[in-house]
Amino acid sequence: MKKVVIVMAAWNEKDNIKKMIDTLFDVEFPRINAEMHMLVADNNSSDGMTQVVETEMKERKNLHIIQQGNNKGLGNAYVVGFRYAVDRLKADAVMEMDADGQHPPQFVKPMVDAYLTGADYVIGSRYIPGGSVPKEWEFFRKFISFAGNLFIRMVLVKPSIHDLTTGFRLTKVDGVLNKIDLDNLMERERFAYKVDLMHQSIKNAKKVVEVPLEFRPRVTDKSKFNTKEMIATFKVAIILGIRDKKRFIKFGIVGFVGYLVNAVALELFAGTPVTLSLARMVSGLKNSLLAFMAESSAWAAALAAEAAIVSNFTWNNIWTFKDVKITSPVQLARKFLEFNLTSVGAIVIQFVVIGVMVLGLGDTRLIRQLGILVAMPLVLAFNYTMYNLFIWKTWKSPFRRNR
Repeated sequence: MKKVVIVMAAWNEKDNIKKMIDTLFDVEFPRINAEMHMLVADNNSSDGMTQVVETEMKERKNLHIIQQGNNKGLGNAYVVGFRYAVDRLKADAVMEMDADGQHPPQFVKPMVDAYLTGADYVIGSRYIPGGSVPKEWEFFRKFISFAGNLFIRMVLVKPSIHDLTTGFRLTKVDGVLNKIDLDNLMERERFAYKVDLMHQSIKNAKKVVEVPLEFRPRVTDKSKFNTKEMIATFKVAIILGIRDKKRFIKFGIVGFVGYLVNAVALELFAGTPVTLSLARMVSGLKNSLLAFMAESSAWAAALAAEAAIVSNFTWNNIWTFKDVKITSPVQLARKFLEFNLTSVGAIVIQFVVIGVMVLGLGDTRLIRQLGILVAMPLVLAFNYTMYNLFIWKTWKSPFRRNR
């Protein structure tokens, strides 16, 4: 039976913790087909909450408490709790859950059920059918919550995930949580850590599932979320967004250099004996649908594309993908051959586009250069995909998934 540990970061929640313990252990846990535990990550509460939990632990063997230590803050509390859950309790999955009633206990079962049926990461979502935010919230707070979440979805380019700021999540340990460097989560002392942790969890998880969450207002006191927390959350999202796109930005710069090499080489090869000879070899196609192949500038375009490929391979290897840089001479030669084979599509794209354009509009420098610009978006998309899949293998190939 799978062991799921609910890690509940709580401080001075005496008025809420007893109700939460009773509801979870007496009502919800018996309905779940898993070994359920609850771990309270405390920070030496001064209102008697610690003593309440310790008293309950005498009657409930699956209830635990751990003190946060010197590193204060919500994220640090969860990190301490996660480590205890994994190292001491041998959890198969951990859940993040608030003690203040905002995450109703009845939504624990759907979260665990989703995990038991194959999900690696389960998100309690307020923004899918069946989910909601409190009706008691004024319009401005509802707007800020929705707009802030939408902003983070856009920055992180996660349109398929509807709630990226929720704190109600379940994470599989093997393959997801154990791949995350918990010590270096951003803004661990604030709510903003949630965005970094979720972002990394989604990247590690093979299957992410959202289940509805009816988010509730705090049972007592008021929300601890404020403007500073919101700014910190947005900052983390922006940093993560830039990090994710850094490789693509580098790839774009290398691509621009390749474009310059391409443009210059095209003019150097245009009208040369080599390209004229290649065109004459297929002159019999002049009156067919493949007439563009008999244009010398089409062959000049192919040679120019190869020059750009050499430039791109060199710069991508030493800069864009330097974390997986190829250094062995034998491996470098083999990878360069692979690189050329995977780039054949780019050569063909440029060959066809420029060949057709000079055939229809005239073989001039302007038309040739316009041909490069027309072909470039197609070439860029094709190359980026092929390089990530087959050369530096930073993406998982769907064809290798089951191997």
